Amino acid sequence: MARNRTAIHQKANIVDQFDTIIVGAGPAGLTAATYLSRYRRRVLVLDGGPSRASWIPESHNTPGFPEGVSGEALLARLRAQALRFGARILSQRAESIERDADGFHFAMGAGSGRSRFVVLATGLLDRKPPLPGIDDAIKRSVVRLCPICDAYEAIDARIAVLGDGDAGAREALYLRTYSPDVTLLTLGQELSDAAALDVEGVRTLHTDIGDLSLDGEAVTLRAEGSSRQYDYLYLALGCELQSSLARSCGADHDDLGNLVVDLHQQTSVDGLYAIGDVCLGLNQIAVATGEAAIAATDIHNRLRKEER
Repeated sequence: MARNRTAIHQKANIVDQFDTIIVGAGPAGLTAATYLSRYRRRVLVLDGGPSRASWIPESHNTPGFPEGVSGEALLARLRAQALRFGARILSQRAESIERDADGFHFAMGAGSGRSRFVVLATGLLDRKPPLPGIDDAIKRSVVRLCPICDAYEAIDARIAVLGDGDAGAREALYLRTYSPDVTLLTLGQELSDAAALDVEGVRTLHTDIGDLSLDGEAVTLRAEGSSRQYDYLYLALGCELQSSLARSCGADHDDLGNLVVDLHQQTSVDGLYAIGDVCLGLNQIAVATGEAAIAATDIHNRLRKEER
């Protein structure tokens, strides 16, 4: 079967027919693009902006990188790999997706087009406190977003968790595996796990955002005439799922907005798949890339049946 290398026609403001459009260019979306391209499918990736993975200063639990790899370096490798096998990547945000009898119609800033299948790899956005220098502190790894990813590198450090209710308590308890010096900084919410925190030796302090500063290589808490310093501040303020495109198509989701998928990563809408952090599960790169392989393979197998 001859491969139709579909072009992107910017001047005509039209994107031609693709087998699959992938929305999102993080580890999940780019891995799905590589798999589908190697299955000799026509693939378009819409890159709507920085991936959550780009925040990673250096990951040491990503398989195959024992010396560590930054999020930016990993994304560059994944992008180069997808492009190598023929995927098309366009720096555009998907504005809408509509299902019809023949597949999907999608619209974006540069035009519109059609695809037989859609893979959503839109991820989530971490909620960050309004602290001066917060983005730079994340890049320096002083402020951290994922204890599963990097708590090993915080062994025996002075750790603070800025928490929003019981989510903060759970994260503080988790971090006790790595350090005896863990403090939960609450923002006034009631804690149902207060007794467990006491048993585990986690200190609890009620805090105002304005009491925190991120100067230098430490986090400083100043309150009531005294100050405390912490080596790392973990954020446990929740996140915002980027699932609105799927929900506009009628895809099922839970109360938090996580998309519900089957064993092949397909949502309740036929032909619409979801992978990575936009689904309920462990928000890890290794999980996201595994889900990408599962979804891409199912799409290829379905296309094979249609071609017979």
